[in-house]
Amino acid sequence: MTSFLVTGANGFVGKALCKELVHRKVPVRGSVRELLSSVERPIFDLVAVGDVGADTAWTEALHGVDVVIHLAARVHVMRENAADPLAAFREVNVAGTECLARAAASGGVRRMVYVSSIKVNGEQTSAIPFAETEAPAPQDPYGISKYEAELALHNVAKETGLEVVIVRPPLVYGPGVGGNFLRLLKLVSKGVPLPLASIQNQRSMVYLDNFVDVLIMCATHQAAAGKTYLVSDGDDISTPLLIYSIANLMGKHSRLWPLPSTLLKLAGVMTGRLHEVERLIGSLQVDSSKICNELEWVPPYTVQQGLCETVNWYVNLSVPK
Repeated sequence: MTSFLVTGANGFVGKALCKELVHRKVPVRGSVRELLSSVERPIFDLVAVGDVGADTAWTEALHGVDVVIHLAARVHVMRENAADPLAAFREVNVAGTECLARAAASGGVRRMVYVSSIKVNGEQTSAIPFAETEAPAPQDPYGISKYEAELALHNVAKETGLEVVIVRPPLVYGPGVGGNFLRLLKLVSKGVPLPLASIQNQRSMVYLDNFVDVLIMCATHQAAAGKTYLVSDGDDISTPLLIYSIANLMGKHSRLWPLPSTLLKLAGVMTGRLHEVERLIGSLQVDSSKICNELEWVPPYTVQQGLCETVNWYVNLSVPK
């Protein structure tokens, strides 16, 4: 049976992926920066590798492994503290990824699934969704580092024969989500009026369990070798409809009111949060037909099911114990 290594096993996606692999009775080992107390140890093999970078020692983690799913990364943050953000992203996301790939190839690993980002394609779409055939156009240090990591993996694949599969997800949501999605859940829960009623955008997202399912398929399907895939739930949603859906699931009023997008952008500039505003009001659509056609992948869950599970998690999390 195929044995997996999941890097970043203690992260949002990593926890869910390892749990599903255990559920499917697939041998799995997780790698983390450092081991926590024994009380917090999961029900699968876990190994500490320290910081991910050009000199990370992967030998122990890779022992007996057939497939690596690489999730560990320096992630995009709203408030960047590094003096040279691009250099910091490159150390982990580019040098660290290449180091792992070369160690995996040397250790006899057959395939590596790399979780990249839709930011490799760009930040927004207009009338046409992003597709795998488009020229990459990353616009920030995080997106640039993810694209450079993809290029490094292609080079390793050519030199060693390691099968590489690249997956570029948009926003991943589900129980345990953080970042902007969690902030949106909090705002809706508190009944904060939001000036987004007149926004007419479309956003692609991917529910956590759908994403876990697609990663396992990319790790195991013969036709996936050497491919790059964009993934989503397959049913895009506008920001106002997303807020309405969340409020409805919470049993609350959405409390949306209209404000022209030009004024929203101005407010974003004045508060130093223009990028956050643009993510709320702009469109970012993904065409996931390639993976659906080539691998015959069908998302197991709908957007509504994913939102329902996410809201239930948040509501239960918020209930005073």
